[in-house]
Amino acid sequence: MKKLLRKILFGNIPVSEYCTVTVDGEIKEKVFLVTGSISLDISGVHWLLCLNPIVFGIWFKDNAQSLPLEENNICEMHFTDGAARPETVAVLKLVVRDRLKESDGTLVLVELKEAAVHHIPFIKSLILYYKYYKKPEQDYKKLKSYSAAYSYPRRVRVVSFREGNWFNIFPMDLVGDIPSSQRYVFGLRHSNVTLNRIIETKKICVSEIPFDYKSIIYQLGKHHREPLSESILPFETIPSENFGFPIPIWANRYKEIRIVRTMNLGSHMLLWGEEVHEKYLHETQGHLFHIHFLHYLHQRRKGLDYPLI
Repeated sequence: MKKLLRKILFGNIPVSEYCTVTVDGEIKEKVFLVTGSISLDISGVHWLLCLNPIVFGIWFKDNAQSLPLEENNICEMHFTDGAARPETVAVLKLVVRDRLKESDGTLVLVELKEAAVHHIPFIKSLILYYKYYKKPEQDYKKLKSYSAAYSYPRRVRVVSFREGNWFNIFPMDLVGDIPSSQRYVFGLRHSNVTLNRIIETKKICVSEIPFDYKSIIYQLGKHHREPLSESILPFETIPSENFGFPIPIWANRYKEIRIVRTMNLGSHMLLWGEEVHEKYLHETQGHLFHIHFLHYLHQRRKGLDYPLI
């Protein structure tokens, strides 16, 4: 009965919480920050940095003083599907939490207060929740929050670290590079076993990786919670130029980052860093991205879906 219901509601698409896709060319979706009478396209300059509570970072180049984005101000994010006649799939109500000011811009941190999603009919989303997603740690409100946050593709990268014999390498999608800047922002879980060492040494490496190594990348996911022995890695690594951190030999490029500031966001720690060195290794290929299953269903219905990996 469950299989029949799934086929009637969702066709032959396997139900999951998130879909892994690759993006050929530009990301279709758009994200707009709405505050008062102002609406700004923040598609390429916003990043998900914490999951509990949900916190985004938004980069404003040069100066954000002219925007009503002081602490405790209310604003909204509108996620659209990227169609010729765009449809809004999620609206988030947020409150400004903090600001990280730099000489050339400001990272504004906003915290989610309420989410509304419109990917699929309400009754379908309820059935999906009760049949597949309901767990003690996830109520329907949280499902809406996550599906909204992942209504824009979140790129997966590989982070690596070494200190003496301590070695770790793991995938992340709560990470962003600041356009026209040599800065990176990361959101690492407090449960990550390498977090304190990264903070102490103020060093981290981030690699851009091709989508066709998905299975290997996901095998590394468990090392958020446990250290890794380099001898059991299923691939070769090369040392980064200055830090000597292990880089997958199949990475497209990597950056060595010096951490200059940290901030506790809740379930995750924000790491704010500056690029020390960048090296290209291979020609860029399609990268791996995460989107929520509800968003994938919407995009598929409108013929806007990305290739599943």
